Amino acid sequence: MIRILLVDDHPSVGEGTKTMIEQDPEMNVTVLYSAMEALELVKTETFDVMLFDLNMPIISGLELTKRLMATGPEYRILIYTGYEISPNFNLLIESGVSGFVSKTASREQLLTSIRCVLRDEAVVPVSLLRQLRRRDIRLNQDREEKALEEVSINEREQEILQEVASGSSNKDIASKLLMSQRTVEYNLTRIFEKLGVRSRSEAIVEAKRLGILSVSQFR
Repeated sequence: MIRILLVDDHPSVGEGTKTMIEQDPEMNVTVLYSAMEALELVKTETFDVMLFDLNMPIISGLELTKRLMATGPEYRILIYTGYEISPNFNLLIESGVSGFVSKTASREQLLTSIRCVLRDEAVVPVSLLRQLRRRDIRLNQDREEKALEEVSINEREQEILQEVASGSSNKDIASKLLMSQRTVEYNLTRIFEKLGVRSRSEAIVEAKRLGILSVSQFR
């Protein structure tokens, strides 16, 4: 028999969910209406899977999960909620939950989620997975854009880099690009700062890695 603990502060939801799950003859559900009751019960009884409502008074499903996982990381816990979970996704994952089930899920979906957790498989709704994927892409794009801003080499600085890669001295660069040697030195200092390097040779290697200089520009 698969023993399931359901904690939900709404009695009608708890009893309705219990009836739905127990249509499977292999499953038995114990319903509690507060997290405090759950914390006391798990001291004396064991369950194969636990379903916690996310938004409960005094102790939320998130806090209940944290407390239980601190004493027994082997617990299999599903967050069972009718609320949007994406704002709390990272906190929930860090707390140790095995997955998420919507209160609008069908009996088949609910039973499948329970069986997945029993196999130590994560349960994440596709709708949430797509949201997270978009956010990850946006985050990566933001990081890439920030990186590009931090290594923003202007046209003049690129010309100087090309001359450095060709082996030209500061004096030669100043003569060719019609600027003072002091200006060349100032620009090189800025280039080194942007590339995070300390020498001309390091600047060439880093510029090549970033695609600022092509292999053909090395002599």
